[in-house]
Amino acid sequence: GDVWLGPESAKVTVVEYASLTCPHCAHFHATTLPELKKRYVEPGLVRFTLREFPLDPIATIGFMLARIDNPSKYYPITDFLFETQRSWAFTDKPLDAMKQLVRQAGISPDKFDATARDQALLNAVNAVKQRALDTFKVDSTPTFFINGQRKSGALSLDDMEKVIKPILGA
Repeated sequence: GDVWLGPESAKVTVVEYASLTCPHCAHFHATTLPELKKRYVEPGLVRFTLREFPLDPIATIGFMLARIDNPSKYYPITDFLFETQRSWAFTDKPLDAMKQLVRQAGISPDKFDATARDQALLNAVNAVKQRALDTFKVDSTPTFFINGQRKSGALSLDDMEKVIKPILGA
């Protein structure tokens, strides 16, 4: 299921489909999301969720790792993987690099291997992507739905505010 930031009562809902190996997604998470959280999510005006749309098997495993323990670890793990993307996603052996990096997040090599083999978790991540493809026609990352309005690309805060502010009446 979705892991939400912000209250259910927020006037604006932002759904992001992203891949952990997408540089545009990493840029959004480094530059726009922190300010979006500060200005809109924390005050309770926006509710945000990141949905899995892995572009490759490495991104799929990253999302599986984010879901292994409990929902409170989802964003710390995905944030960490986005922050460190260049040191694992674009290497000769990305799986080995990821396995080493996530040790810093408390994921042992044994837990990493067990998670990578977890068929139910793999099926769940793939189901989110398939639903995005079939139902919402997502075809690139990042893709956002802001109260149902589709926007593609690594949006700046200004880009997002052009949609959010009118909904909020600001």
